[in-house]
Amino acid sequence: MIDRAVRRRRRALFLFFFLNGIAMSSWVTRTPDIRDHLGVSTAQMGLVLFGLSVGSMAGILCSGRFVSRFGTRPVTAGATLLVVASVAVIGVGSALASAPLVTAGLCVFGTGIGSGEVAINVDGADVERLTGTPVLPTLHGCFSLGTVIGGLAGMAATAASFPAHWHLAAVAVVTAAIFAYAIGAVPARIGIRAAPPASEGAQPSRPQVWRDRRLLLIGAIVLAMALAEGAANDWLPLLMVDGHGLGAAAGSLVYVGFAAAMTLGRFSGTFFLNRYGRAAVVRASAISGAVGLTLVIFSDSAAVAAAAVLFWGLGASLGFPVALSAAGDSGPDETARVSLVATIGYVAFLVGPPALGFLGDHYGLRPAMVVVLAFVATAVFMAPAAGPRTRVPDSVGV
Repeated sequence: MIDRAVRRRRRALFLFFFLNGIAMSSWVTRTPDIRDHLGVSTAQMGLVLFGLSVGSMAGILCSGRFVSRFGTRPVTAGATLLVVASVAVIGVGSALASAPLVTAGLCVFGTGIGSGEVAINVDGADVERLTGTPVLPTLHGCFSLGTVIGGLAGMAATAASFPAHWHLAAVAVVTAAIFAYAIGAVPARIGIRAAPPASEGAQPSRPQVWRDRRLLLIGAIVLAMALAEGAANDWLPLLMVDGHGLGAAAGSLVYVGFAAAMTLGRFSGTFFLNRYGRAAVVRASAISGAVGLTLVIFSDSAAVAAAAVLFWGLGASLGFPVALSAAGDSGPDETARVSLVATIGYVAFLVGPPALGFLGDHYGLRPAMVVVLAFVATAVFMAPAAGPRTRVPDSVGV
């Protein structure tokens, strides 16, 4: 039987991921308004988004070391406070029409999201050990659920012409309240471990990992699927507004549809993984994503493109977590393998926004998405690398 403290702790972890989802979608749904308020081009907006990618990468790379030294609670607390503060900074930057301030806010936001995600996953894995029940898949489902709710609120604010800076200020207040409620349930000293003595014996494991052909194929899958997810998070509202002629509110609604499809895919993913296995799920996900992207890019019907976004979202929902799970049991030294594949995935988040922005500025956002389509299509053929087991652990994480 699960005791009360563990139940409160599990609920708190769900709330932290839910908080991050609300914060993320609140920013994304207001990107057309903020872009217009800043008066920047599509390429310049890509550089603004580069701040988010740099911050995310920095957070991911630093968080593991901080968790090992201080534990999950202070890292989760610090990361979440960065998210809350950065949402307010982005709002101020929008109000002042300051692209550098919005970029700085996004960098801090990415740092908070990236570092907090690692800490919450470590804590979630410990809860799984204590309860013997899956937690991590639902954690990421809660993030997607938060993006749906935050996206609906953003769509309503856009439709009502509610100023983006006041909207983001309200989001900062709500997320601060969630943080204050949840942080007390997270125990101290989880994840702390003594630093291993320096030795030369650890050096050979790194090139060994890099030489593993299967692991590199898994990394390529993560690269493709992370690019599909990141492209939607960064550009989907603008893609529907600029590429298909929708209004800002309708563009936000399409993003909500994408987030809802991601939520459905993540909450139902464990069933399909257990029934059909990782390779089949990755292949089906890549096909779904490719079909959705193809219709969004090449269909001149805004209605068809909007419906196709649902296939895009379903396809992108499981690629990253399933590939990370495959990397973890692809051979010895699980930590090095997962770290390598996760880093490859975050390269997509780092390089994708400015690259797509540059291409979109020169050729249009719809043609720019052909690059994403090409990567996702290759994942269809690389899917067998995610096997060969027909059953995977429930504790799949992003």
